[in-house]
Amino acid sequence: MNLKTRLSEDMKTAMRAKDSVTLSTVRLINAAVKQFEVDERAEADDAKIAAIIAKMIKQRKDSAKIYTDAGRSDLADKENAEIEVLSRYLPEMLSADEIAAAVQQAVAETGAAGMADMGKVMGLLKTRLAGQADMGEVNRILKAALTA
Repeated sequence: MNLKTRLSEDMKTAMRAKDSVTLSTVRLINAAVKQFEVDERAEADDAKIAAIIAKMIKQRKDSAKIYTDAGRSDLADKENAEIEVLSRYLPEMLSADEIAAAVQQAVAETGAAGMADMGKVMGLLKTRLAGQADMGEVNRILKAALTA
């Protein structure tokens, strides 16, 4: 079952179960996907939908941090609940060790010797790890590997 069909089925299930958090979050995903399709005039595949969802998760993490810092735990809890629903639609995330192994492999493949080669390695890692890892974490591990 592709991701678009799964989202549609989950929306129906959430309506029947009166699960307002899941329902509103799935509707937000569908709206973002539809917006992409209208803007790009192309059908969104599973990889693009996963990228949209990853972006939505990042936005909500940033918002939750801001709300927590401002003492608004009620709003932070709402954002975290949405993150939990959004995470259901992404593939399993890689651990830090798996990311480090992928970074080492990419560095070896590209022959990167220092920070000047970071862009070349990061470009390769972005295509390989898309939707499987937080690119901020990948960037941090890559910097550590290239400066060591």
